[in-house]
Amino acid sequence: MKFTPHEYQKYAIDYLLGKPVAAIFLDMGLGKTVISLSAIFDLTLDSFQIRKVLIIAPLRVARDTWPAEVTKWDHLKGLGYSVIVGTEADRKMALLQKAQVYFINRENVQWLIEESGLPFDYDMVVVDELSSFKSHQAKRFKSLMKVRPKLKRIVGLTGTPSANGLMDLWAEFRLLDMGQRLGRFIGNFRDTYFTPDKRNQQIVFSYKPKPGAEQAIYHQISDITISMKNTDYLKMPELVMNEIPVRLSEPEWQLYQTLKGEMVL
Repeated sequence: MKFTPHEYQKYAIDYLLGKPVAAIFLDMGLGKTVISLSAIFDLTLDSFQIRKVLIIAPLRVARDTWPAEVTKWDHLKGLGYSVIVGTEADRKMALLQKAQVYFINRENVQWLIEESGLPFDYDMVVVDELSSFKSHQAKRFKSLMKVRPKLKRIVGLTGTPSANGLMDLWAEFRLLDMGQRLGRFIGNFRDTYFTPDKRNQQIVFSYKPKPGAEQAIYHQISDITISMKNTDYLKMPELVMNEIPVRLSEPEWQLYQTLKGEMVL
């Protein structure tokens, strides 16, 4: 299928090509996958800036969605990929395949880096659903941070960067820029932008942003981040109402009334 990018997709592709570190916050339906793959094709097979790309995603997305996108679009022809899922033997075999792009589910990130026995020789990582790395205490976060200095490029993709609040952003950007924008330590980030909310004497259960904290945080990360909402960029056709009358028999009408009553209850 021929890929004819929208203007916002062209902008996002160029953004990825120009930014070694990038956070792409796009709503569902705006094409995060094809945008990323288009930039990867250029970086690996046109400009030869990147040799191997690791894409980390939820299991089904890594196994099915990303490979399907590679084979779907004509302009990605020639982009080799390998899917690192299944048994340990299957995963090791996939790692040994020659390709430009390797897809792995996030649950296997620690295994890949610390247990597979194979060197981590990727020079670019794409984290699909960056919000799944919002905990700096998670094993997958700690493992990826160990190899983060080896990367020439890193991209974080998500539509919900801070679903549980602004505190989520610290770990996500700590992974992306190694602490350049929001600080290297969660404690300093918390003290700078938040104040204790719910607490029991010395024990703090939650924090709330200080006045102006949201704008200040967004300003700090704005130089490597783009955010787009589907309501602003998707062109939907005008709604057309088409009413179709349906005649029900008496038994059908009684059944309909019964089911409608159960739904109300």
